[in-house]
Amino acid sequence: MKNILPAFKSRNYRLFFIGQGISLIGTWMTQLATVWLVYRLTDSALMLGVVGFTSQIPSFFLAPFGGVFVDKFSRHRTLIGTQILAMIQSLTLAGLAFSGKIQIWHIILLSLFQGFINAFDAPARQAFVPELVERREDLANAIAVNSTMFNGARLIGPAIGGLLIARVGIAYCFLIDGVSYIAVLLGLLAMRIKPRKMVITAGNPLQKIKEGFTYAFGFAPIRSILIQAAIISFFGIQYTVVVPIFAEKILGGGAETLGFLMGASGIGALFGGIYLATRKTVVGLGKLIVFAPSVLGIGLIAFALSRFLPISLIIMLFVGWGTIMQVAASNTVLQTIVEEDKRGRVMSLFTMSFLGMTPFGNLLGGALASSIGASYTLIIDGVICVITSIFFTRQLPALKKMVQPIYEEKGILNKLR
Repeated sequence: MKNILPAFKSRNYRLFFIGQGISLIGTWMTQLATVWLVYRLTDSALMLGVVGFTSQIPSFFLAPFGGVFVDKFSRHRTLIGTQILAMIQSLTLAGLAFSGKIQIWHIILLSLFQGFINAFDAPARQAFVPELVERREDLANAIAVNSTMFNGARLIGPAIGGLLIARVGIAYCFLIDGVSYIAVLLGLLAMRIKPRKMVITAGNPLQKIKEGFTYAFGFAPIRSILIQAAIISFFGIQYTVVVPIFAEKILGGGAETLGFLMGASGIGALFGGIYLATRKTVVGLGKLIVFAPSVLGIGLIAFALSRFLPISLIIMLFVGWGTIMQVAASNTVLQTIVEEDKRGRVMSLFTMSFLGMTPFGNLLGGALASSIGASYTLIIDGVICVITSIFFTRQLPALKKMVQPIYEEKGILNKLR
C-alpha cells in the first residue's frame, strides 16, 4: 500500500487518515439526516436552502481570518480545538432529536455554529497536510488520498444514514457522528509534529488578509482556480439542496432513496479520488480542472430530466465524479504552486470560493426550486457549469505557461524526463 500510495509512508498522515476517515462517515450521516429532518419539519425547498445557507455562510466572511490564524498559530492545535467544538455541536443535535422537541430554529442555530467552526477548520485542515508528509514529493498523493477518503465517507455515510433513519430514527445519526470525533482526536493527539518555523512579519490581520488577496488574485493561475471554484460551488453544488425533492416527489422514494442517490454520487467521487491518488504527478491536472465542470453540468441536466431511479443513480455517478475532480484537482495544484508563508491564506480563499459560495447557491437553489421547480433549477445549473468549462478551457494554454517555471523550480518536470 505504501508503494501505491506514498503518503502512507508518513506515520502522522496514517493517523490523520484513519481518524478523519471514521469521523467523516459520521459527518456525512449528519448531513443527510439534517437535510431529511428539515424537509420533514417544513416540507419546504426554501428552508432547505436557508439551512444550507446558515451552515456555510460563515466560511465566506470568516475564512480569510481563519487563513491568517492558521498561518500564525499551530495548525495541529487549531484542529484539536475545532474537532472538540464540532463534537459538541453534533451531540447537542443528538440530544435535541432524542428529546423529540427539536425545531427548525434549533437546526438553523446549530448549523450556523458549525459554519463558524468550519471557517477555521477547513483552512487549517488543508494547510496542515504538508506538515503530515515526511517527503515533499508525497504531498500531491496525500491531497489526492484526502479526496478519496472524503468521498469514501461520502459513499458510506449517506448509505448508513439512510438505513438508520428508516430503521431507528434520525437521532442516532447525530449521536454516531458525535462519538466519531473521538477517533480523529485520538489520531491528532498521537501525532509527533515538529514545530513549524514561523515567519514573523509586521501588520494587523486585515493587512495580512489584503496581502493574501493581492498575492492570490495577482497570479492568474491561482485567480482562475479560485474563480472557477466559486462558480461551480455557487451553481454546481445546488443539487445537494434539492435532491430530497427528487427522492420523494419525483422518484417516489423516501430516506433510503435519498441515501442511495447521495451514495451514488459518493461512488463516482470515490472513483475520481482513486484516480487522482494513483497519479504519479501533478502535471496534467489543469486539463481535468477545466474538463470536470462539463461532466458535472451534463450530469445535472440529465438528472433533472430522469424519472427512473436506476438511471438517476447512474447519472449521479458522473455528478459525483465531476464535482470531486474539479475540487480535488484544484486543491492539488494550489497546494503545489503556493508559497509556504501564504499557504494558509490562499487555502482560506479556496475555502471561501468553495464552501463560502455554496450557501449563496443553496439559498438561490431553494428559492428557484420553490418558484420554477427542482428540475428547471438543475437544468440552469448544468448549463452554467458547461459554459464555465468552455470559458476556462480557452484560457488553459496561457495559464500552463505561467505555472511551468514553478514546476521546473520544484523539480516536478525533471522527474518526468
